[in-house]
Amino acid sequence: MKSAVETLNPTRVRLSIEVPFEELKDSLDAAYKKINQQVTVKGFRKGKIPNRVIDQRFGRGAVLEEAVNDALPKFYTEAVNEGELNVLGQPEVDITELKDGELLAFTAEVDVRPEITIPDYSGIEVTVDALEVTEEDVDKAVEQLRERFASTNPVERAAAEGDIVTIDLEAKVDGEVLEDGVAAGVSYTIGSGELLEGIDEAVTGLEAGGEATFTSELKGGSAEGKEAEVTVKVTAVASRELPELDDDFAQMASEFDTLAELREDSRKRLENTKQYDQATQAQERVLDELLKLAEVPIPEKLLADEVQTRKHNLEHHQLGQMGLDLEKYLEIQGKTLEEFEAETSEQAVKGIKTQFILDELVNKEKLNVNQEELTEHLMRRAQSSGMSPDQFAQAVVEGGQVPMLVGEVARGKALAVVVEAAKVVDTNGELVELEDDEDEAAEAVEAAAEDTTEAAADETKADEKKADEKKADEKNEA
Repeated sequence: MKSAVETLNPTRVRLSIEVPFEELKDSLDAAYKKINQQVTVKGFRKGKIPNRVIDQRFGRGAVLEEAVNDALPKFYTEAVNEGELNVLGQPEVDITELKDGELLAFTAEVDVRPEITIPDYSGIEVTVDALEVTEEDVDKAVEQLRERFASTNPVERAAAEGDIVTIDLEAKVDGEVLEDGVAAGVSYTIGSGELLEGIDEAVTGLEAGGEATFTSELKGGSAEGKEAEVTVKVTAVASRELPELDDDFAQMASEFDTLAELREDSRKRLENTKQYDQATQAQERVLDELLKLAEVPIPEKLLADEVQTRKHNLEHHQLGQMGLDLEKYLEIQGKTLEEFEAETSEQAVKGIKTQFILDELVNKEKLNVNQEELTEHLMRRAQSSGMSPDQFAQAVVEGGQVPMLVGEVARGKALAVVVEAAKVVDTNGELVELEDDEDEAAEAVEAAAEDTTEAAADETKADEKKADEKKADEKNEA
């Protein structure tokens, strides 16, 4: 076999490959054997048909086609190895010559990783939020704990905001009760906004046994999106009572004897959380600065595939779980389709550049991943995915994703090298000393490389709620 490599651009090459016919012998033998098992010829046992009979009955062309299809991947791989190419994705193959008994010639165009020069990153400087925990932060943390220990007590009075009511619901559309429009014994906190638009106004002021009717757009079920007449009956009213903030509360809600000790522990926890956030912020900002310094050509097909993957993940996973389509999502976000596609492309470019640069840095610094580092990363990924470590590990192995995890850890180590060389100061101008946490860096890398629309989807939920509240206010004013 002979092969030659032609560079079409920094991210794409064309391989020209010529294969003498004698090197196709194994593939030809395999082709005859395969056809032998698939056809029948009178007078011959299955699998025992001579090659010349197969040529006569089914044509030499069918055999050659089968043999070439079998041989192409092998000779393409050999040419890639000979050219020491780092290919990306599948090649576009074109058979340029096929002479029976003489020669097979074909070309293969394929994307390749571009050659990247790692820039001097020693001068990178970033600013992060200062590590400050205020009394208000501690108050909020203690109040959240207090909310968890709130008690409910039945009351014989009209329901008010913050009360928990037990209600029965019945929804009608065009005067007909919906099959899935009846619910009994539903517990609802007035003011939470967790049920239908208009329900807070309807139940406020009602005592147990009282009922009201209101109109609302249904958010799910068989009549989703339709206006329904909803009858709500209050069967019970209960108030929420918060425990007193004293030493007794500290002993009930924690392992501490006094409220002062509980507050001090809350302060330490908040400091640890903010320290983690500060480190993550530093890694993300250092990575952004590194990306600005490096010139990285992006393969067009790889970019197109990445953009398509991100759009698919958004439409069929995040938005699907929220009951939204892309059109509704863009409406809530206040974006045009063109703006969305531009943002998605920008995110994809950042992800690809991140992977290329850090992979090159891994090679340059000769960074390796040991079993302990891989196990620790796997444990974190399992926790974030809501799976047990054993379940996650099994899914990773069965999906052939172990190299992907190794790559994440290695790129995390590469980013840690850059962060260590960078100057990090806080908003007060103080120098920040960061702990060397390569797994946190791996998470920062993963966040940059992955689909970042999940945060946008969460933002959509909040915007959708605000829009619903605005509609309710407008109706009330009317």
